[in-house]
Amino acid sequence: MGVDAPPALKVPDGNRLTSVLAAEGVQTYSCTGVWKLLEPAATLWAKKDPSLRTVALHSRGPVRVSTVDGSAVNAAAIANSPKPGTIPELLLQATATRGTGILGGVSYIQRLDTRGGVAPTTACGGTEQISVPCSAVYAFYKPAK
Repeated sequence: MGVDAPPALKVPDGNRLTSVLAAEGVQTYSCTGVWKLLEPAATLWAKKDPSLRTVALHSRGPVRVSTVDGSAVNAAAIANSPKPGTIPELLLQATATRGTGILGGVSYIQRLDTRGGVAPTTACGGTEQISVPCSAVYAFYKPAK
């Protein structure tokens, strides 16, 4: 199991790749005079699982929660790699984890192979919201033992 990530998104030594999950969902933007990210919402599944069984959800926080074992990880972006026409690829560092399952103890997450999800470039007014479809691959890392 490996991932292809830009050098700017390299996970620090001392961490090991534990899972790679594909994701599909939306980036929801709200109008504040300009379009501003309100929240993500996505379902994640094991990239090599042909059944596409959901194993985690990604939502506001940003938090990812396992639907299998209840473990969770909150994370904040510490590096990005812009891509034209799509949301940037990211390196995220865990800020909190819960449980001992698939997401418990996660130290870093890479958001890779992004597609879509970009805020509209059109003007907005009032309290409009728009959800833009997106997809990505998430690579999860835990400290090496």
